[in-house]
Amino acid sequence: MGIPQLVIVGRPNVGKSSIFNWLAGKRLAIVDPTSGVTRDRVTHLIEFGDRFVEMVDTGGMGVKDSDNLTEQIEEQIQTALDSADLILFVVDTREGVTPLDQEVNKRLRYVNVPIILVANKTDAPAMDSQAGEFYRFGRKIIPVSVVSSRGKDDLWQAIIERLPVPTGPEENVEPVMKVAIVGRRNTGKSTFVNTLAQAERMIVSEVPGTTRDSVDVRFELDGKAFLAIDTPGFRRGKSVSTDIDFYSSHRAQRSIRRADIVLLFFDASQRISKVDKQLCDYVSEQYKPCVFVANKWDLLADSMPTEKWVAYLRDTFRTMWYVPIAFITGQTGRNVKALLNHSQMLFKQSLSRISTAQLNKLLRAALERNQPPLYKTRRPKIFYATQVAMQPPTIVLFTSDPQSLSQTYQRYLLSVFRDNLPFSEVPIKLYLRKRAQSDQTDEIDAKLGK
Repeated sequence: MGIPQLVIVGRPNVGKSSIFNWLAGKRLAIVDPTSGVTRDRVTHLIEFGDRFVEMVDTGGMGVKDSDNLTEQIEEQIQTALDSADLILFVVDTREGVTPLDQEVNKRLRYVNVPIILVANKTDAPAMDSQAGEFYRFGRKIIPVSVVSSRGKDDLWQAIIERLPVPTGPEENVEPVMKVAIVGRRNTGKSTFVNTLAQAERMIVSEVPGTTRDSVDVRFELDGKAFLAIDTPGFRRGKSVSTDIDFYSSHRAQRSIRRADIVLLFFDASQRISKVDKQLCDYVSEQYKPCVFVANKWDLLADSMPTEKWVAYLRDTFRTMWYVPIAFITGQTGRNVKALLNHSQMLFKQSLSRISTAQLNKLLRAALERNQPPLYKTRRPKIFYATQVAMQPPTIVLFTSDPQSLSQTYQRYLLSVFRDNLPFSEVPIKLYLRKRAQSDQTDEIDAKLGK
């Protein structure tokens, strides 16, 4: 559904960032002999003919970070592995097999996606036999050298052959909607799941933190199957005092990543906390359709108008102004059916696909109403747009210079798309790509068939 992700992994100093830059065709990731330079995931959109792939660079596996960020680096790596459709496992031919390479290979045995073993620093054909030492890992080897620009075509071909086959619109089997129910502790998530399943499937308790693992519960509503993912309550980082708390938080984050819809629960009788804000940020970073759910509303229904809580949420989460808000009482089932019906609407929005002609007609009208502001005395050109993926709806804008379009103008375009396309309540992912200006025709008109 979404853009496939190509994730680059390996121990420190095998040249992962160099290969990332090499495939991207530009210097994006920092290349440095110091271990641990790459910490956060670095992403870049690359194009294969009429397909797009999101390439992800990661930190070195097993690195001992000098700033005590090892845990965060490993978390970023695991997040990338969880979302990967194809993995490049990079090793160093010059140094040969190291114990840390063996640890990385062992970790990748439990990853259920295709893996390409890339033997970097194989600078000449005479070194291919040296690269063959890595055959002990039981994987086909692609010898390459960024410095000598060797093996790039072979690597591209291997990537293309192993990318997931794009799903076509002809598939008419209705997918099961996966709903992650998240929130800080004791907001009524498990009670809500019990109401859905009409059975005591979760342990419901007034003791915060009872649910310590993510649990899937299947149920039906009006003949449609759903999958509810009940998650542990989130805690602030400094409050994570035990291994159980640590792994509960990681499992909850993983549940968000694999969900189609996220129901973010708030206790209507409590103020919004820092944990709520951190959780909302994580949902936003994953581009997941979301509903803000004010639970236990029966405690406040007679003393507070819904408009006041709506204003409170909108003021707190200003960047997520498009997210719908529901007021429910999970224990009695009040408004629960309406919440699920609205979730189904969001699911359909995330699966919507717009034709290139329709999208560019809207883009041309947006440009006529409000041109991009000047950048260094020149006005940027936007040639055309195309939707390249769903879940989330992903749009690529081809421009004369991606850096010249300000964040403010990008928000304007996203607002236009949201107001006029069937994506009004779900996140839209926007990529900017550089394209040379055509001297013969207007690109938007060309995409409109004029």
